[in-house]
Amino acid sequence: PPIKVKKSNSEEVAYRPVKLSRSDLYRPPTVEELNQLKEAESLFHCSLLKMQMEELLKEVTLSERRKLQIDAFIATVTKLLRAVPSSPEVEINDLSWLSNDVKVPILLLPKTQKGKFHMAPPASVDLIGSYPLGTCTKPRVVVDLAVTIPADILHPKDFLNQRYPRKRAIYLAGLAQYLTASSDIGSMSYSCLHGNRLRPVLLLSPPGKDSSIMTVRLHACPPPGFFKPRRFHPQMNNIRTGWYTGENNSQSEISEPPTPHYNSSLLGDLLPRAHLQFLSAVSAQCSAFPDGVALLKVWLRQRDLDQGTGCFNGFLASMLLAYLLTARRISNTMTAYQLLRNTLNFLATTDLTMNGISLAKDPDSTAVSDQHTHFRHWQTFTILHPKSDLCPTGLNFNRLKQISQLQHEASVSMQFWDDPMVDGFHSLLMTPKPMIRTSDHIFQLCELVKLQSSCKKLNLLSELMDHSGNYVHTVLPFILSLLQRGLGQRVILLTHSLSPEPEWLLESEPPKYKAQPPLTFGLLLRPELAMSVLERGPPADSPKAAEFRQLWGARSELRRFQDGGITEAVLWEGESICQKRLVPQQIITHLLQLHADIPESCVRHVGAIVDDVIKTGNKESSTGEEESLRVVQSYDDLSRKLWKLEGLPLSITSVQGAHPSLRYTQVFPPLSLKFDYSFFDKQKTFQQLVPKEGKPCPAYVNPITVICHMEGSGKWPHDRLAIRHIRAAFHIRLGELLKMQHNYTCRPCATHLDVLKDGFVFRIQVAYHREPQVLRERVTPEGLLIVRDNEEAQILEMNTIHKPLLTSTLHGLQQQHPCFGAACRLAKRWLGAQLFSDDITEDTADLLVAYLFLQPAPFTPPGSPQVGFLRFLHLLSSFDWRNNPLIVNLNKQFTAADYTEIKNDFMASRDFLPVMFIATPKDKNVSMWTKRAPTVQMLQRVVMVAAESLKVLEHQLIDGCQIQDVRVVLRPPLEAYDVLIHLNPKQVPLLDQAVDRPAVNFSRGVVLGNVVGSGTKMPVTDYNPVALYLAELRVSVIPSSFQFVLRQGGGLQAALWKVPAASCQQTETSQMSARIAEVTGKEAKTVPNVEAILEDFSIIGKDLVKSVEARTERWSF
Repeated sequence: PPIKVKKSNSEEVAYRPVKLSRSDLYRPPTVEELNQLKEAESLFHCSLLKMQMEELLKEVTLSERRKLQIDAFIATVTKLLRAVPSSPEVEINDLSWLSNDVKVPILLLPKTQKGKFHMAPPASVDLIGSYPLGTCTKPRVVVDLAVTIPADILHPKDFLNQRYPRKRAIYLAGLAQYLTASSDIGSMSYSCLHGNRLRPVLLLSPPGKDSSIMTVRLHACPPPGFFKPRRFHPQMNNIRTGWYTGENNSQSEISEPPTPHYNSSLLGDLLPRAHLQFLSAVSAQCSAFPDGVALLKVWLRQRDLDQGTGCFNGFLASMLLAYLLTARRISNTMTAYQLLRNTLNFLATTDLTMNGISLAKDPDSTAVSDQHTHFRHWQTFTILHPKSDLCPTGLNFNRLKQISQLQHEASVSMQFWDDPMVDGFHSLLMTPKPMIRTSDHIFQLCELVKLQSSCKKLNLLSELMDHSGNYVHTVLPFILSLLQRGLGQRVILLTHSLSPEPEWLLESEPPKYKAQPPLTFGLLLRPELAMSVLERGPPADSPKAAEFRQLWGARSELRRFQDGGITEAVLWEGESICQKRLVPQQIITHLLQLHADIPESCVRHVGAIVDDVIKTGNKESSTGEEESLRVVQSYDDLSRKLWKLEGLPLSITSVQGAHPSLRYTQVFPPLSLKFDYSFFDKQKTFQQLVPKEGKPCPAYVNPITVICHMEGSGKWPHDRLAIRHIRAAFHIRLGELLKMQHNYTCRPCATHLDVLKDGFVFRIQVAYHREPQVLRERVTPEGLLIVRDNEEAQILEMNTIHKPLLTSTLHGLQQQHPCFGAACRLAKRWLGAQLFSDDITEDTADLLVAYLFLQPAPFTPPGSPQVGFLRFLHLLSSFDWRNNPLIVNLNKQFTAADYTEIKNDFMASRDFLPVMFIATPKDKNVSMWTKRAPTVQMLQRVVMVAAESLKVLEHQLIDGCQIQDVRVVLRPPLEAYDVLIHLNPKQVPLLDQAVDRPAVNFSRGVVLGNVVGSGTKMPVTDYNPVALYLAELRVSVIPSSFQFVLRQGGGLQAALWKVPAASCQQTETSQMSARIAEVTGKEAKTVPNVEAILEDFSIIGKDLVKSVEARTERWSF
């Protein structure tokens, strides 16, 4: 180990390496080192995982320096609290002794209350919670102090009718009033313990620059043993109906409804010291207990499960771990890693909603069983206290849905924990899982004040009393139960957001219940059932038919089915895939309106908002799935007919599609077009439709590439030019046979054959499997045969082998995950809109999205296009492209050994590999998909823009008050460009694909609709003057000066000066292209000839370029 050297009192400690002798360097490992190696080998995938865990624990645990600062502030606060002055006794409703700058941190509803109150110093001040236990973690360091209220302030009957909670809140207000005068205290505010309004706390922070290092949370508690715990049994009533409603009520206590939630809130203040004592005893027996709890807290934090009302907080995590240790489910000798693993395994395999956890000595007792039954009845989960069979330890009731989510997350974590193909550490503990990226469908309940009418309609007065008037928490379990019944098997998991812990100033009144953010619900969909438009119920004569009709109301009707059954059924609207995705939305809206009196205007669905940007044409009900399906069906028919062609000299060995639309990932799939012949002149020679002069540019017809491999034969020549001639002859012969046998309109060319079928143009390319090898061979003048790879062979191999294989593979992935294609289209829509299409190609984008479906850890595979798109942006912005390869395991062909090999080869050759490295089963070491692009600079920009887009988009989806629409993430910033070339919209064929579609469009000679037959005239195919103009600019003399990009839709091109071209240079005759000379004294330099360059833009794009906007304020030569 290094030697610590202290330079001086004011300087930090410096470390110097120790020089070891040769014998020390090669001495045998010690017993401790051998044990560590054995532990890493048996418990971890590799020693790297063990080191990652250790480093994480160092990051989240408190340093000794931080502990000293905390102890000093705690001592100061304790000293101040013990000096709190006493005050005269007054009525509990008399708050005149408090200053106007301090309010009571509780909603006083009802306002009237009996009792006396006076201030007095606390009976004791004790540390409780995670800090004395050693489980307090960063970054949010909270230290809990229990302030014991003197016994003479309380009355033994104060548990009735909110007397104790009010005295508790008033006592905290008195403490706050006293502490405001001290300069040793920084900021102060109120909050609620885990969102429970009956348990307010006072938050203190140190003064000055240390204010952010910690927060002290003051809890006011009754003296130990002051209240009898059995008074807080779940079946007991402690709030009288007459007092709450203000009406005279002669009901006896026995007939009053139970108040389990209220009871638990009070009981929570009785047990913190006993909990600390119990947990300290457990921790003393298990040395890894603090670290195990810390890891479990990190796991909960990344999944947003440890904050807010009903959360599974750090205390419950500690109690769960203590239960497993005391029940001998895990051993005291286990490491923190083993504790975390076994805890998650327990959560994943145990149904806690049915079987409660008991720390009682006799867990099988009838009392314990009855207690768990009571908690299940009230839709809660709890851990019973070790010293009492009738009091829960947590007292922070967790909804069953939250426990279900906890168990689901544990189950997902265990599925990929041991997978050597997944980076378990980052997936488990380092990747955040916000609801917007986890759930497939999101909706929000806004205007929470309307939930009061829900309480009335559902007749929830007893439950409202139990929750002390909190109508949001009162109606929430009933809404969840209602939605679970209605959605049924359509969802795997139904969750809701946890209400954040409110925090407000001392001088402010406590926030109203309606002031909290909208309630957000998340649905994890079951893909095979979620989009079903038919909800088939029980037979008409079944006893369950009445229950079905009661659930669905007027939407339920009797229907007769093909199997002869007559049953109740509900039919939802939905013709296209896009509409069927919204069936859960229809169910939710209908049920909430029918049963909870929540109007549709209060329900905000955000599960498919982003889908609007890929809706096709004028029909706003399709996101491209139906169009892609028609293309695939037409291709399948063409493929079958190609296989059956008679008269070819060689047989066809394979027909493969090589176009994104055949894998459902084309942003705007080709449409089946009918042609308006009055728009065209007919060219008789080639049966071609040519636009009449003066007409707008015709609609862009995107040819669908089909690769047709012919069988090998000795008759194939071994010369590259001869092979091309043979392929051209095959194109001619194929066209003749298709015309003769199927009456298809064909146009053969040397490189391909265009076939018009069903309104689509298929571009058939004949391929010979040995042609790439022929292109690699070269004979030297000496007669030697040299085989050397070259770009021409690589491009041919890519187009005829790899792209067709990728298309068929991704087509299969689309069949497994119906939203894969739509997620790809959203991703490519964003790339094109942000001017990144040239850097992240279509094939690369499809592979990136495929990775999200094939290796979704720590998530489940996306169940909606929007979630897939959000995860795509997160992948782009967070993946470590410099140090890790992206391994896409298509068809599950990779093994664990392949993963290791790829990563080792990647690290060994990193400097020579593309900056974005994507490995596939057919391409382990080269990354041919990203070999040419992106560059380092462009990848950095993609990462930066993706991170900002993700941030803006998630904020807009969650925050319904945003004015801008989601298309803001598709509008690229143009301020960075030096020249903007505005184009004539009349000559832009893809104008309707712009992010912001123009108000006026042009007739381009087509009529949308299904085409019957094959047609007789071939349209102008693959003609996009904007793309041709851009290509011409890039190959002319101008590209030495500019880098060009095209805005999606084609209405605008942007140009950016290249750094060398924009600078002054020494005069050289070989570098005078687009430059002029400037003479300064005896020195001559060249600068860009701006006027000539801008004029060339207009000359090259005559009739296409509308104007050239030069942003001269950005230029500096």
